[in-house]
Amino acid sequence: MTLSKVLRSILKTAVYIMDQTAEQVDRASDRASELADDARNVIYPDHTLRNLVSFAAGIGVGVGVGVLLAPTSGTELRNTISDKVRDISNKARVRGETYPTGTETR
Repeated sequence: MTLSKVLRSILKTAVYIMDQTAEQVDRASDRASELADDARNVIYPDHTLRNLVSFAAGIGVGVGVGVLLAPTSGTELRNTISDKVRDISNKARVRGETYPTGTETR
């Protein structure tokens, strides 16, 4: 065998070994990614239920704070609102009436 055939054979063997090593590394990397995904799914399961519970808890806290901090009871508040609506409607009726201004001609 000549020296070039020996070198060619060594280079082919080196390339073959590098290809096999790259395939093994790819398989190991894929397996590690699968294990990481499985672990992530165990640690952080589907968030739908957690989000729903958090939303319901937020509504409950909001209602509770609203009840505790409300300045008046519901009945008093409705009466106050209806009184103000009546006052505004009375003012609108009074404004709708015409008053003599002294500038009209007869």
